[in-house]
Amino acid sequence: MTTRRGIAVLLFDAVEELDFAGPWEVLAAWSKQWPDDAISVFTIAADAGPIRCAKGLTVVAEHGLADAPPFELLIFPGGRGTRPLLDDAAMIAWVRAQAERGTTIASVCTGALVLAKAGLLDGRPATTHHSALELLASLGRDIDVKPDARFVDDGAVLTAAGVSAGIDLALHLVARMHSVERAREVRRYIQYDPAPPV
Repeated sequence: MTTRRGIAVLLFDAVEELDFAGPWEVLAAWSKQWPDDAISVFTIAADAGPIRCAKGLTVVAEHGLADAPPFELLIFPGGRGTRPLLDDAAMIAWVRAQAERGTTIASVCTGALVLAKAGLLDGRPATTHHSALELLASLGRDIDVKPDARFVDDGAVLTAAGVSAGIDLALHLVARMHSVERAREVRRYIQYDPAPPV
């Protein structure tokens, strides 16, 4: 039996919808349309169950942190719900533990603030939503803030700018985990054209 590579998308109260749904669409399209690539994408939260997002959408987390299947990549979205997480000692410790066990962690938007609070961005290049760049710099030591970057890949830790940048980050992750050609196929499948319409 083929071992599937796990990708966990973290959810929490007041998470920004597109921050997780953009990467989810990219990664789940990859998983469903190219099943031989053996990718499994699922949602996790502190506890399994309903999550009310920043704009009012309610979604259901499939797994709690304690019973999540194995995963090698964690998508950490942003939204106003990240602010309470900065003071959530259990979440900060959990994020650190994922990094220590070798999980690749990719944040979208203000998800980077939690990574910074956990110490994962110390001495690293990173980005976040343009409104939170100064706060990002204040949450760690020697964070090399990249204000104009769409996303930053620093190996085990990746960060994306605001909201829709998560789609670009996810396509980059497909290229990194499989191939540029597969990422292009996924992009064509979801009909993503990064040229802004207005």
